[in-house]
Amino acid sequence: MLAGFAELVQAAGAGPVADVGCGPGRVTAHLHTLGVPVFGVDLSPLTVALARRENPDLRFYEGSMTTLHLPDSSLGGIVAMYSIIHIPQERLMEVFAEFYRVLAPGGHLLLVFQVGDERLHRTEAFGHAISLDYYWQQPDRVAELLSQAGLVMYARLLREPDEAEKVPRAHLTARKPADAGDRRSQC
Repeated sequence: MLAGFAELVQAAGAGPVADVGCGPGRVTAHLHTLGVPVFGVDLSPLTVALARRENPDLRFYEGSMTTLHLPDSSLGGIVAMYSIIHIPQERLMEVFAEFYRVLAPGGHLLLVFQVGDERLHRTEAFGHAISLDYYWQQPDRVAELLSQAGLVMYARLLREPDEAEKVPRAHLTARKPADAGDRRSQC
């Protein structure tokens, strides 16, 4: 999926890619090896510091997907792998409107998330106390919200769980119309 996404972005020639919710930067680094001009954004200062340590030649910034500190129409692509799972469904439209704002006309979006209707809460990870909510999403509902934000669905893939997973995964690719100009979605 990432290689196909990289080809789409490179063919459009519309600018850099933001790996939103980049975590430790593994996807950012992989896209870089595919020749994509890419940088990572994550809400967690500790995670950004880890990503910078692990990938000193790449750029990583602290930031929220609800308010990206980027100019309008400045990105050729956005990858959000397993990051919208931390956004309640009632706030997804806000995120997708922000993605629309920063994508250049013809820019592409790749979303990957767990499929379901569950809300999970985690209080421990790797031996540390945390407080983190997870929201599984339905692909049709996410696709509908992307469309409402002004993005056009390009491809959908529903992947069944492998032996280490419990729920299916959705991979949605959308794009901002090439003729979008400076139009804003009617969100």
